[in-house]
Amino acid sequence: MSKRIQRVNQLLKEELGKILHKEVEFPKGTLVTITRVEASPDLKQAKVYISCIPEREGVKIFQILNKKAFFLQQKIHKLLSMKIVPKIKFVEEKEAKTAARIEELLEKIKGND
Repeated sequence: MSKRIQRVNQLLKEELGKILHKEVEFPKGTLVTITRVEASPDLKQAKVYISCIPEREGVKIFQILNKKAFFLQQKIHKLLSMKIVPKIKFVEEKEAKTAARIEELLEKIKGND
């Protein structure tokens, strides 16, 4: 992955995080986190990986995010001076869940020793 794509990914993550925090209303008691962003090499698309707590609110969170996707792209376009602003696609972060589960299992194994 090129340094340019890495910088774009980081910039999108930071700016989207700020916008979500200020301008998108999520159900009370939920924590929504952007874990990473993966822009395509041509910068036409970007997958935004989302983690939410509690997990049972995931469906509702993704409905809100998908409704706001165009609004978020417009905000990003105004904030960043890029020729092409990637089309945003929200994706559930599964790697964090897997890591948490592995951590949990390791703790159980340690406890059994």
